[in-house]
Amino acid sequence: MSQRMQQGQPMIVMSEESQRVKDRDAQDYNIQAARAVADAVRSTLGPKGMDKMLVDSMGDVTITNDGVTILKEMDIDNPTAEMIVEVAETQEDEAGDGTTTAVAIAGELLKNAEDLLDQDIHPTAIIKGFHLASQQAREEIDDISEDVDADDEDLLRKVAETSMTGKGAELDKEHLANIIVEAIRSVTVEGQVDMEYLNIETQTGQSASNSELLKGAVIDKDPVHDNMPKSAKEANILLLNEAVEIEETDVDTEVNVTDPSQLQQFLDQEEKQLKQKVQQIIDSGADVVFCQKGIDDLAQHYLAKEGILAVRRVKKADVRFLREILGANIVSDLDDFGPEDLGFGNVERDEEDELFYVKGAENAHGVTLLLRGSTDHVVDELERGVTDALDVVAQTVSDGRVVAGGGAIEVEVADRLRNFADGVEGREQLAVEAFADSLELVPRVLAENAGLDSIDTLVDLRAAHESGEKRAGLNVFSGDVEDTFEAGIVEPAHSKEQALTSATEAANLVLKIDDIIAAGDLSTDKGDDEGGAPGGMGGMGGMGGMGGAM
Repeated sequence: MSQRMQQGQPMIVMSEESQRVKDRDAQDYNIQAARAVADAVRSTLGPKGMDKMLVDSMGDVTITNDGVTILKEMDIDNPTAEMIVEVAETQEDEAGDGTTTAVAIAGELLKNAEDLLDQDIHPTAIIKGFHLASQQAREEIDDISEDVDADDEDLLRKVAETSMTGKGAELDKEHLANIIVEAIRSVTVEGQVDMEYLNIETQTGQSASNSELLKGAVIDKDPVHDNMPKSAKEANILLLNEAVEIEETDVDTEVNVTDPSQLQQFLDQEEKQLKQKVQQIIDSGADVVFCQKGIDDLAQHYLAKEGILAVRRVKKADVRFLREILGANIVSDLDDFGPEDLGFGNVERDEEDELFYVKGAENAHGVTLLLRGSTDHVVDELERGVTDALDVVAQTVSDGRVVAGGGAIEVEVADRLRNFADGVEGREQLAVEAFADSLELVPRVLAENAGLDSIDTLVDLRAAHESGEKRAGLNVFSGDVEDTFEAGIVEPAHSKEQALTSATEAANLVLKIDDIIAAGDLSTDKGDDEGGAPGGMGGMGGMGGMGGAM
Protein backbone atom coordinates (compact mmCIF):
# COMPACT_ATOMS: atom_id res chain seq x y z
CA MET A 1 0.00 0.00 0.00
CA SER A 2 1.39 3.42 -0.91
CA GLN A 3 2.53 5.86 1.73
CA ARG A 4 -0.14 8.42 0.68
CA MET A 5 -3.00 5.94 1.19
CA GLN A 6 -1.51 4.85 4.56
CA GLN A 7 -1.57 8.47 5.65
CA GLY A 8 -5.29 8.65 4.78
CA GLN A 9 -4.99 11.01 1.84
CA PRO A 10 -8.03 10.76 -0.50
CA MET A 11 -7.86 9.01 -3.84
CA ILE A 12 -9.24 11.11 -6.69
CA VAL A 13 -11.66 8.94 -8.67
CA MET A 14 -13.99 11.43 -10.37
CA SER A 15 -12.93 14.34 -12.55
CA GLU A 16 -12.84 17.83 -11.08
CA GLU A 17 -15.75 18.89 -13.30
CA SER A 18 -18.02 16.12 -11.99
CA GLN A 19 -21.00 17.16 -9.87
CA ARG A 20 -22.23 15.23 -6.89
CA VAL A 21 -24.85 15.73 -4.18
CA LYS A 22 -24.66 13.48 -1.13
CA ASP A 23 -26.60 12.34 1.93
CA ARG A 24 -29.18 14.75 3.33
CA ASP A 25 -28.53 17.30 0.57
CA ALA A 26 -29.42 14.65 -2.02
CA GLN A 27 -32.60 13.74 -0.12
CA ASP A 28 -33.61 17.39 0.19
CA TYR A 29 -32.92 17.96 -3.49
CA ASN A 30 -35.02 14.99 -4.58
CA ILE A 31 -37.88 15.79 -2.24
CA GLN A 32 -38.07 19.41 -3.36
CA ALA A 33 -38.02 18.40 -7.04
CA ALA A 34 -40.82 15.86 -6.54
CA ARG A 35 -42.90 18.29 -4.50
CA ALA A 36 -42.52 20.94 -7.19
CA VAL A 37 -44.22 18.62 -9.67
CA ALA A 38 -46.98 17.69 -7.22
CA ASP A 39 -47.63 21.35 -6.36
CA ALA A 40 -47.92 22.17 -10.06
CA VAL A 41 -51.08 20.05 -10.44
CA ARG A 42 -52.66 20.36 -6.98
CA SER A 43 -54.82 23.33 -7.97
CA THR A 44 -56.51 21.21 -10.68
CA LEU A 45 -57.91 18.62 -8.24
CA GLY A 46 -61.65 18.25 -7.83
CA PRO A 47 -64.80 19.78 -9.32
CA LYS A 48 -63.63 23.29 -8.48
CA GLY A 49 -60.09 22.75 -9.75
CA MET A 50 -58.57 25.31 -12.08
CA ASP A 51 -57.21 24.75 -15.59
CA LYS A 52 -53.67 25.16 -16.89
CA MET A 53 -52.71 26.75 -20.19
CA LEU A 54 -49.73 24.98 -21.74
CA VAL A 55 -47.91 26.65 -24.62
CA ASP A 56 -45.31 24.60 -26.49
CA SER A 57 -42.29 25.80 -28.47
CA MET A 58 -44.38 25.94 -31.64
CA GLY A 59 -46.97 28.18 -30.01
CA ASP A 60 -49.65 25.47 -29.85
CA VAL A 61 -51.93 25.91 -26.86
CA THR A 62 -53.47 23.22 -24.65
CA ILE A 63 -55.99 24.17 -21.97
CA THR A 64 -56.74 21.37 -19.50
CA ASN A 65 -56.94 20.28 -15.88
CA ASP A 66 -56.11 16.67 -16.69
CA GLY A 67 -53.10 15.80 -14.53
CA VAL A 68 -51.31 13.44 -16.89
CA THR A 69 -51.76 15.79 -19.86
CA ILE A 70 -50.28 18.70 -17.89
CA LEU A 71 -47.27 16.70 -16.74
CA LYS A 72 -46.62 15.20 -20.17
CA GLU A 73 -46.72 18.60 -21.86
CA MET A 74 -44.60 20.42 -19.26
CA ASP A 75 -40.94 20.92 -20.16
CA ILE A 76 -39.47 19.00 -17.21
CA ASP A 77 -35.70 18.62 -17.08
CA ASN A 78 -35.08 16.91 -13.77
CA PRO A 79 -34.62 13.17 -13.20
CA THR A 80 -36.51 13.08 -9.89
CA ALA A 81 -39.39 15.15 -11.26
CA GLU A 82 -39.64 12.76 -14.21
CA MET A 83 -40.06 9.87 -11.75
CA ILE A 84 -43.15 11.61 -10.37
CA VAL A 85 -44.47 12.14 -13.91
CA GLU A 86 -44.23 8.36 -14.34
CA VAL A 87 -46.66 8.02 -11.41
CA ALA A 88 -49.27 9.93 -13.43
CA GLU A 89 -48.58 7.90 -16.57
CA THR A 90 -48.91 4.61 -14.69
CA GLN A 91 -52.14 5.77 -13.07
CA GLU A 92 -53.53 6.76 -16.46
CA ASP A 93 -52.59 3.41 -18.02
CA GLU A 94 -53.87 1.24 -15.16
CA ALA A 95 -56.92 3.15 -13.91
CA GLY A 96 -57.76 5.78 -16.53
CA ASP A 97 -58.31 8.54 -13.98
CA GLY A 98 -57.02 9.78 -10.62
CA THR A 99 -53.68 11.00 -11.97
CA THR A 100 -53.74 14.28 -10.02
CA THR A 101 -54.63 12.42 -6.83
CA ALA A 102 -51.75 9.97 -7.27
CA VAL A 103 -49.17 12.70 -7.91
CA ALA A 104 -50.46 14.93 -5.08
CA ILE A 105 -50.30 12.05 -2.58
CA ALA A 106 -46.75 11.19 -3.71
CA GLY A 107 -45.71 14.79 -3.09
CA GLU A 108 -47.38 14.85 0.33
CA LEU A 109 -45.75 11.56 1.35
CA LEU A 110 -42.36 13.07 0.60
CA LYS A 111 -43.21 16.28 2.45
CA ASN A 112 -44.14 14.31 5.58
CA ALA A 113 -41.10 12.07 5.12
CA GLU A 114 -38.95 15.19 5.20
CA ASP A 115 -40.34 16.02 8.66
CA LEU A 116 -39.41 12.52 9.83
CA LEU A 117 -35.91 12.88 8.39
CA ASP A 118 -35.55 16.10 10.41
CA GLN A 119 -36.26 13.98 13.50
CA ASP A 120 -33.28 11.75 12.57
CA ILE A 121 -35.49 8.83 11.53
CA HIS A 122 -33.61 6.73 9.00
CA PRO A 123 -35.02 6.53 5.45
CA THR A 124 -35.15 2.73 5.72
CA ALA A 125 -37.62 2.95 8.61
CA ILE A 126 -39.76 5.46 6.70
CA ILE A 127 -39.76 3.28 3.57
CA LYS A 128 -40.80 0.22 5.57
CA GLY A 129 -43.54 2.16 7.34
CA PHE A 130 -44.89 3.56 4.08
CA HIS A 131 -44.90 0.05 2.57
CA LEU A 132 -46.82 -1.38 5.55
CA ALA A 133 -49.30 1.50 5.43
CA SER A 134 -49.84 1.12 1.68
CA GLN A 135 -50.60 -2.59 2.02
CA GLN A 136 -53.00 -1.96 4.89
CA ALA A 137 -54.66 0.94 3.06
CA ARG A 138 -55.42 -1.25 0.04
CA GLU A 139 -56.97 -3.87 2.32
CA GLU A 140 -59.09 -1.19 3.97
CA ILE A 141 -60.27 0.16 0.62
CA ASP A 142 -61.35 -3.33 -0.37
CA ASP A 143 -63.22 -3.69 2.93
CA ILE A 144 -64.94 -0.31 2.58
CA SER A 145 -65.83 -0.66 -1.10
CA GLU A 146 -69.31 -1.49 -2.32
CA ASP A 147 -69.95 -4.19 -4.90
CA VAL A 148 -71.58 -2.98 -8.08
CA ASP A 149 -73.52 -5.00 -10.61
CA ALA A 150 -72.43 -4.54 -14.22
CA ASP A 151 -76.12 -4.09 -15.10
CA ASP A 152 -76.61 -1.25 -12.60
CA GLU A 153 -76.74 1.53 -15.17
CA ASP A 154 -77.71 4.19 -12.63
CA LEU A 155 -74.59 3.62 -10.53
CA LEU A 156 -72.36 3.44 -13.62
CA ARG A 157 -73.75 6.79 -14.75
CA LYS A 158 -72.83 8.25 -11.36
CA VAL A 159 -69.28 6.95 -11.77
CA ALA A 160 -69.07 8.59 -15.21
CA GLU A 161 -70.52 11.89 -13.97
CA THR A 162 -68.11 11.98 -11.01
CA SER A 163 -65.16 11.48 -13.35
CA MET A 164 -66.30 14.29 -15.67
CA THR A 165 -67.18 16.78 -12.94
CA GLY A 166 -64.74 19.67 -12.97
CA LYS A 167 -63.59 18.95 -16.52
CA GLY A 168 -64.63 20.32 -19.88
CA ALA A 169 -67.35 17.67 -20.15
CA GLU A 170 -69.13 18.77 -16.95
CA LEU A 171 -71.75 21.06 -18.50
CA ASP A 172 -73.33 18.18 -20.42
CA LYS A 173 -72.28 15.39 -18.08
CA GLU A 174 -75.75 13.85 -17.75
CA HIS A 175 -76.15 13.41 -21.51
CA LEU A 176 -72.56 12.28 -21.92
CA ALA A 177 -72.80 9.85 -18.99
CA ASN A 178 -75.76 8.15 -20.64
CA ILE A 179 -73.95 7.55 -23.92
CA ILE A 180 -70.73 6.57 -22.12
CA VAL A 181 -72.52 3.84 -20.17
CA GLU A 182 -74.33 2.72 -23.33
CA ALA A 183 -71.00 2.62 -25.18
CA ILE A 184 -69.32 0.48 -22.52
CA ARG A 185 -72.28 -1.90 -22.41
CA SER A 186 -72.13 -2.18 -26.22
CA VAL A 187 -68.53 -3.40 -26.13
CA THR A 188 -68.89 -5.69 -23.11
CA VAL A 189 -68.84 -9.36 -24.00
CA GLU A 190 -69.34 -11.96 -21.27
CA GLY A 191 -68.42 -9.51 -18.54
CA GLN A 192 -65.23 -8.33 -20.26
CA VAL A 193 -64.94 -4.84 -21.75
CA ASP A 194 -63.12 -4.80 -25.10
CA MET A 195 -62.13 -1.19 -25.83
CA GLU A 196 -60.85 -2.25 -29.27
CA TYR A 197 -64.48 -2.09 -30.41
CA LEU A 198 -64.91 1.51 -29.20
CA ASN A 199 -63.74 4.49 -31.24
CA ILE A 200 -63.89 8.23 -30.53
CA GLU A 201 -64.30 10.84 -33.25
CA THR A 202 -64.49 14.61 -32.71
CA GLN A 203 -66.07 17.38 -34.72
CA THR A 204 -66.21 21.13 -34.16
CA GLY A 205 -69.10 23.47 -34.87
CA GLN A 206 -71.81 22.18 -32.54
CA SER A 207 -72.33 21.97 -28.79
CA ALA A 208 -71.38 18.98 -26.64
CA SER A 209 -75.08 18.23 -26.14
CA ASN A 210 -75.18 17.11 -29.79
CA SER A 211 -72.63 14.36 -29.14
CA GLU A 212 -73.98 10.92 -29.95
CA LEU A 213 -73.21 7.22 -29.91
CA LEU A 214 -73.32 5.53 -33.30
CA LYS A 215 -73.22 1.87 -34.15
CA GLY A 216 -70.29 1.22 -36.45
CA ALA A 217 -67.55 3.62 -37.53
CA VAL A 218 -67.45 7.30 -38.48
CA ILE A 219 -64.95 8.40 -41.13
CA ASP A 220 -64.32 12.14 -41.46
CA LYS A 221 -63.30 12.11 -45.13
CA ASP A 222 -64.69 12.96 -48.57
CA PRO A 223 -65.02 10.75 -51.66
CA VAL A 224 -61.95 11.15 -53.87
CA HIS A 225 -64.09 11.89 -56.95
CA ASP A 226 -67.30 13.89 -57.33
CA ASN A 227 -68.86 11.31 -59.65
CA MET A 228 -68.53 8.47 -57.16
CA PRO A 229 -71.59 7.17 -55.32
CA LYS A 230 -72.07 8.67 -51.85
CA SER A 231 -73.36 5.52 -50.18
CA ALA A 232 -73.46 1.77 -50.64
CA LYS A 233 -75.90 -0.75 -49.19
CA GLU A 234 -74.79 -4.31 -48.40
CA ALA A 235 -71.42 -3.48 -49.88
CA ASN A 236 -68.20 -5.43 -50.15
CA ILE A 237 -65.60 -3.18 -48.55
CA LEU A 238 -61.86 -3.21 -49.20
CA LEU A 239 -59.44 -1.88 -46.55
CA LEU A 240 -56.27 -1.02 -48.42
CA ASN A 241 -52.81 -0.19 -47.10
CA GLU A 242 -51.22 0.29 -50.52
CA ALA A 243 -51.14 3.41 -52.64
CA VAL A 244 -53.13 3.24 -55.88
CA GLU A 245 -50.46 5.32 -57.58
CA ILE A 246 -47.49 4.95 -59.90
CA GLU A 247 -44.73 3.08 -58.11
CA GLU A 248 -41.70 5.30 -57.63
CA THR A 249 -38.22 3.85 -58.12
CA ASP A 250 -35.98 3.55 -55.08
CA VAL A 251 -33.11 5.35 -56.81
CA ASP A 252 -32.94 8.53 -58.88
CA THR A 253 -32.64 7.80 -62.59
CA GLU A 254 -32.29 9.83 -65.77
CA VAL A 255 -33.76 8.76 -69.10
CA ASN A 256 -32.75 10.30 -72.43
CA VAL A 257 -35.67 10.60 -74.84
CA THR A 258 -34.86 11.01 -78.52
CA ASP A 259 -38.38 11.38 -79.90
CA PRO A 260 -41.91 12.07 -78.53
CA SER A 261 -43.07 8.51 -79.11
CA GLN A 262 -40.68 7.23 -76.45
CA LEU A 263 -42.13 9.66 -73.90
CA GLN A 264 -45.60 8.50 -74.85
CA GLN A 265 -44.55 4.91 -74.22
CA PHE A 266 -43.55 5.85 -70.67
CA LEU A 267 -46.88 7.57 -70.10
CA ASP A 268 -48.78 4.62 -71.56
CA GLN A 269 -46.87 2.24 -69.29
CA GLU A 270 -47.78 4.32 -66.21
CA GLU A 271 -51.43 4.35 -67.25
CA LYS A 272 -51.30 0.60 -67.76
CA GLN A 273 -49.94 0.14 -64.23
CA LEU A 274 -52.79 2.19 -62.77
CA LYS A 275 -55.40 0.36 -64.86
CA GLN A 276 -54.03 -2.94 -63.61
CA LYS A 277 -54.33 -1.87 -59.96
CA VAL A 278 -57.88 -0.62 -60.49
CA GLN A 279 -58.80 -3.82 -62.38
CA GLN A 280 -57.57 -5.90 -59.43
CA ILE A 281 -59.92 -3.94 -57.17
CA ILE A 282 -62.80 -4.41 -59.62
CA ASP A 283 -62.14 -8.14 -59.98
CA SER A 284 -62.26 -8.62 -56.21
CA GLY A 285 -65.87 -7.46 -56.20
CA ALA A 286 -65.23 -4.44 -53.95
CA ASP A 287 -67.93 -1.75 -53.91
CA VAL A 288 -66.13 0.57 -51.46
CA VAL A 289 -62.41 1.23 -50.89
CA PHE A 290 -60.99 2.82 -47.73
CA CYS A 291 -57.35 3.48 -48.57
CA GLN A 292 -54.79 4.40 -45.94
CA LYS A 293 -52.54 5.95 -48.59
CA GLY A 294 -52.94 7.98 -51.79
CA ILE A 295 -55.06 7.35 -54.90
CA ASP A 296 -53.86 8.80 -58.22
CA ASP A 297 -56.17 11.17 -60.12
CA LEU A 298 -56.37 8.78 -63.08
CA ALA A 299 -57.19 5.85 -60.75
CA GLN A 300 -59.92 7.98 -59.18
CA HIS A 301 -61.44 8.46 -62.64
CA TYR A 302 -61.40 4.73 -63.39
CA LEU A 303 -62.91 3.84 -59.99
CA ALA A 304 -65.66 6.44 -60.40
CA LYS A 305 -66.39 5.11 -63.89
CA GLU A 306 -66.96 1.64 -62.35
CA GLY A 307 -69.25 3.07 -59.65
CA ILE A 308 -66.84 2.26 -56.81
CA LEU A 309 -66.77 4.61 -53.81
CA ALA A 310 -63.18 5.34 -52.74
CA VAL A 311 -61.78 7.31 -49.80
CA ARG A 312 -58.07 8.03 -49.39
CA ARG A 313 -55.70 9.04 -46.55
CA VAL A 314 -57.85 7.31 -43.93
CA LYS A 315 -56.19 7.33 -40.51
CA LYS A 316 -54.40 4.14 -39.50
CA ALA A 317 -56.50 3.89 -36.32
CA ASP A 318 -59.71 4.21 -38.35
CA VAL A 319 -58.65 1.47 -40.76
CA ARG A 320 -57.91 -0.86 -37.85
CA PHE A 321 -61.28 -0.08 -36.29
CA LEU A 322 -63.03 -0.76 -39.61
CA ARG A 323 -61.28 -4.13 -39.68
CA GLU A 324 -62.87 -4.99 -36.33
CA ILE A 325 -66.42 -4.04 -37.23
CA LEU A 326 -66.43 -5.27 -40.84
CA GLY A 327 -64.58 -8.53 -40.35
CA ALA A 328 -62.18 -7.58 -43.15
CA ASN A 329 -58.44 -8.01 -43.61
CA ILE A 330 -56.19 -5.03 -44.25
CA VAL A 331 -54.72 -5.60 -47.72
CA SER A 332 -51.10 -4.51 -48.22
CA ASP A 333 -50.56 -6.00 -51.67
CA LEU A 334 -53.09 -5.82 -54.49
CA ASP A 335 -51.28 -8.68 -56.23
CA ASP A 336 -52.10 -11.04 -53.38
CA PHE A 337 -55.66 -10.74 -52.10
CA GLY A 338 -59.11 -12.05 -52.89
CA PRO A 339 -62.81 -11.70 -52.11
CA GLU A 340 -62.27 -13.42 -48.73
CA ASP A 341 -60.28 -10.36 -47.57
CA LEU A 342 -63.23 -8.01 -48.06
CA GLY A 343 -65.55 -6.88 -45.32
CA PHE A 344 -69.32 -6.53 -45.53
CA GLY A 345 -71.51 -3.64 -44.41
CA ASN A 346 -73.36 -0.43 -45.23
CA VAL A 347 -71.78 2.94 -45.98
CA GLU A 348 -73.85 6.13 -45.75
CA ARG A 349 -72.84 9.74 -46.36
CA ASP A 350 -74.04 12.60 -44.14
CA GLU A 351 -73.59 15.63 -46.36
CA GLU A 352 -74.38 18.11 -43.58
CA ASP A 353 -71.66 16.83 -41.25
CA GLU A 354 -69.48 15.60 -44.15
CA LEU A 355 -69.03 12.21 -42.52
CA PHE A 356 -69.26 8.60 -43.65
CA TYR A 357 -71.20 6.24 -41.36
CA VAL A 358 -70.03 2.65 -41.75
CA LYS A 359 -72.02 -0.19 -40.21
CA GLY A 360 -70.97 -3.81 -40.12
CA ALA A 361 -73.06 -6.95 -39.86
CA GLU A 362 -75.88 -7.18 -37.32
CA ASN A 363 -73.77 -9.13 -34.83
CA ALA A 364 -70.88 -6.61 -34.97
CA HIS A 365 -70.69 -4.67 -31.71
CA GLY A 366 -68.25 -1.89 -32.63
CA VAL A 367 -69.48 1.61 -31.77
CA THR A 368 -68.24 5.18 -32.26
CA LEU A 369 -68.62 8.02 -29.81
CA LEU A 370 -68.99 11.18 -31.89
CA LEU A 371 -68.05 14.14 -29.67
CA ARG A 372 -68.95 17.64 -30.75
CA GLY A 373 -67.72 20.97 -29.44
CA SER A 374 -67.73 24.62 -30.45
CA THR A 375 -63.95 24.98 -30.94
CA ASP A 376 -60.86 22.79 -31.22
CA HIS A 377 -59.76 23.58 -27.65
CA VAL A 378 -63.21 22.79 -26.28
CA VAL A 379 -63.52 19.50 -28.13
CA ASP A 380 -59.97 18.44 -27.16
CA GLU A 381 -60.69 18.93 -23.46
CA LEU A 382 -64.08 17.25 -23.90
CA GLU A 383 -62.35 14.23 -25.43
CA ARG A 384 -59.91 14.01 -22.51
CA GLY A 385 -62.74 14.11 -19.98
CA VAL A 386 -64.86 11.55 -21.83
CA THR A 387 -61.87 9.23 -22.34
CA ASP A 388 -61.22 9.24 -18.58
CA ALA A 389 -64.90 8.57 -17.89
CA LEU A 390 -64.95 5.68 -20.37
CA ASP A 391 -61.90 4.16 -18.67
CA VAL A 392 -63.32 4.41 -15.16
CA VAL A 393 -66.70 2.98 -16.18
CA ALA A 394 -64.94 0.11 -17.97
CA GLN A 395 -62.78 -0.42 -14.89
CA THR A 396 -65.85 -0.43 -12.66
CA VAL A 397 -67.57 -3.03 -14.84
CA SER A 398 -64.47 -5.23 -14.82
CA ASP A 399 -63.53 -4.76 -11.16
CA GLY A 400 -67.03 -4.54 -9.69
CA ARG A 401 -66.18 -2.25 -6.73
CA VAL A 402 -66.87 1.42 -6.01
CA VAL A 403 -66.28 3.80 -3.10
CA ALA A 404 -67.68 7.14 -1.95
CA GLY A 405 -65.87 10.17 -3.37
CA GLY A 406 -65.40 13.71 -2.12
CA GLY A 407 -62.52 12.71 0.14
CA ALA A 408 -64.66 10.21 2.07
CA ILE A 409 -62.51 7.17 1.31
CA GLU A 410 -59.25 9.00 2.15
CA VAL A 411 -60.47 10.21 5.55
CA GLU A 412 -61.89 6.79 6.46
CA VAL A 413 -58.71 4.96 5.45
CA ALA A 414 -56.58 7.54 7.30
CA ASP A 415 -58.63 6.97 10.46
CA ARG A 416 -58.20 3.20 10.18
CA LEU A 417 -54.47 3.55 9.50
CA ARG A 418 -53.99 5.51 12.72
CA ASN A 419 -55.59 2.63 14.60
CA PHE A 420 -53.37 0.22 12.68
CA ALA A 421 -50.29 2.28 13.60
CA ASP A 422 -50.86 1.55 17.32
CA GLY A 423 -49.90 -2.06 16.63
CA VAL A 424 -46.77 -1.25 14.62
CA GLU A 425 -43.53 -1.44 16.56
CA GLY A 426 -40.54 0.86 16.25
CA ARG A 427 -40.11 4.05 14.32
CA GLU A 428 -42.14 2.61 11.44
CA GLN A 429 -45.19 3.60 13.50
CA LEU A 430 -44.42 7.27 12.86
CA ALA A 431 -44.17 6.57 9.13
CA VAL A 432 -47.59 4.86 9.13
CA GLU A 433 -49.08 7.89 10.89
CA ALA A 434 -47.37 10.18 8.37
CA PHE A 435 -48.92 8.08 5.57
CA ALA A 436 -52.36 8.57 7.15
CA ASP A 437 -51.79 12.33 7.32
CA SER A 438 -50.78 12.32 3.64
CA LEU A 439 -54.09 10.76 2.57
CA GLU A 440 -55.98 13.66 4.14
CA LEU A 441 -54.36 15.96 1.60
CA VAL A 442 -57.17 15.04 -0.82
CA PRO A 443 -60.08 16.52 1.19
CA ARG A 444 -57.88 19.47 2.21
CA VAL A 445 -57.09 20.35 -1.41
CA LEU A 446 -60.70 19.77 -2.49
CA ALA A 447 -61.74 22.34 0.13
CA GLU A 448 -58.97 24.79 -0.82
CA ASN A 449 -59.83 24.63 -4.52
CA ALA A 450 -63.48 25.28 -3.68
CA GLY A 451 -62.62 28.37 -1.61
CA LEU A 452 -63.52 26.66 1.67
CA ASP A 453 -61.57 26.52 4.93
CA SER A 454 -59.51 23.33 4.70
CA ILE A 455 -58.92 23.02 8.46
CA ASP A 456 -62.60 23.35 9.40
CA THR A 457 -63.52 20.91 6.62
CA LEU A 458 -61.01 18.32 7.79
CA VAL A 459 -62.14 18.64 11.42
CA ASP A 460 -65.77 18.10 10.39
CA LEU A 461 -64.86 15.12 8.23
CA ARG A 462 -62.81 13.49 10.98
CA ALA A 463 -65.64 13.96 13.46
CA ALA A 464 -68.15 12.39 11.06
CA HIS A 465 -65.96 9.34 10.43
CA GLU A 466 -65.13 8.86 14.11
CA SER A 467 -68.87 8.73 14.74
CA GLY A 468 -69.21 5.88 12.23
CA GLU A 469 -70.18 7.74 9.05
CA LYS A 470 -67.69 6.00 6.77
CA ARG A 471 -69.17 7.50 3.59
CA ALA A 472 -69.04 11.12 4.81
CA GLY A 473 -67.31 13.36 2.28
CA LEU A 474 -67.20 16.97 1.17
CA ASN A 475 -69.82 18.49 -1.09
CA VAL A 476 -67.67 21.20 -2.69
CA PHE A 477 -70.71 23.02 -4.06
CA SER A 478 -72.50 23.50 -0.73
CA GLY A 479 -69.50 23.17 1.57
CA ASP A 480 -71.36 20.58 3.67
CA VAL A 481 -70.16 17.22 4.91
CA GLU A 482 -72.60 14.56 3.70
CA ASP A 483 -72.96 10.96 2.53
CA THR A 484 -71.32 11.44 -0.85
CA PHE A 485 -72.23 7.95 -2.04
CA GLU A 486 -75.93 8.76 -1.71
CA ALA A 487 -75.26 12.14 -3.33
CA GLY A 488 -73.97 10.34 -6.44
CA ILE A 489 -70.24 11.07 -5.96
CA VAL A 490 -68.90 7.60 -6.71
CA GLU A 491 -65.42 6.48 -7.75
CA PRO A 492 -63.88 3.11 -8.71
CA ALA A 493 -62.08 1.34 -5.85
CA HIS A 494 -59.35 0.15 -8.22
CA SER A 495 -58.43 3.75 -9.09
CA LYS A 496 -57.88 4.57 -5.41
CA GLU A 497 -55.82 1.43 -4.82
CA GLN A 498 -53.67 2.11 -7.86
CA ALA A 499 -53.10 5.73 -6.82
CA LEU A 500 -51.81 4.65 -3.41
CA THR A 501 -49.61 1.93 -4.89
CA SER A 502 -48.00 4.22 -7.47
CA ALA A 503 -47.55 7.13 -5.06
CA THR A 504 -45.99 4.92 -2.37
CA GLU A 505 -43.57 3.20 -4.72
CA ALA A 506 -42.45 6.52 -6.21
CA ALA A 507 -41.99 8.12 -2.77
CA ASN A 508 -40.01 5.14 -1.50
CA LEU A 509 -37.83 5.18 -4.61
CA VAL A 510 -36.99 8.84 -4.02
CA LEU A 511 -36.30 8.30 -0.30
CA LYS A 512 -33.92 5.45 -1.01
CA ILE A 513 -31.54 7.75 -2.95
CA ASP A 514 -28.72 9.24 -0.86
CA ASP A 515 -26.24 10.13 -3.57
CA ILE A 516 -26.64 11.85 -6.95
CA ILE A 517 -23.62 11.48 -9.20
CA ALA A 518 -22.92 12.72 -12.71
CA ALA A 519 -22.84 9.43 -14.61
CA GLY A 520 -21.20 8.57 -17.90
CA ASP A 521 -23.16 7.19 -20.83
CA LEU A 522 -25.20 4.41 -19.24
CA SER A 523 -26.80 3.33 -22.50
CA THR A 524 -25.74 0.12 -24.23
CA ASP A 525 -25.79 1.82 -27.62
CA LYS A 526 -23.45 4.82 -27.54
CA GLY A 527 -24.06 5.70 -31.17
CA ASP A 528 -21.66 7.70 -33.31
CA ASP A 529 -21.40 10.67 -30.97
CA GLU A 530 -19.62 9.58 -27.81
CA GLY A 531 -19.74 13.07 -26.36
CA GLY A 532 -23.54 13.11 -25.95
CA ALA A 533 -25.56 14.65 -23.16
CA PRO A 534 -25.61 11.57 -20.87
CA GLY A 535 -21.87 11.96 -20.27
CA GLY A 536 -22.39 15.40 -18.77
CA MET A 537 -24.91 16.84 -16.38
CA GLY A 538 -27.46 17.65 -19.08
CA GLY A 539 -29.77 14.88 -17.89
CA MET A 540 -29.61 16.01 -14.26
CA GLY A 541 -31.57 19.17 -14.97
CA GLY A 542 -30.77 21.94 -12.55
CA MET A 543 -28.27 20.35 -10.18
CA GLY A 544 -27.00 23.81 -9.42
CA GLY A 545 -30.19 24.90 -7.69
CA MET A 546 -33.82 24.04 -7.16
CA GLY A 547 -34.83 26.48 -9.88
CA GLY A 548 -34.06 23.64 -12.28
CA ALA A 549 -36.73 21.35 -10.87
CA MET A 550 -38.80 21.94 -13.96
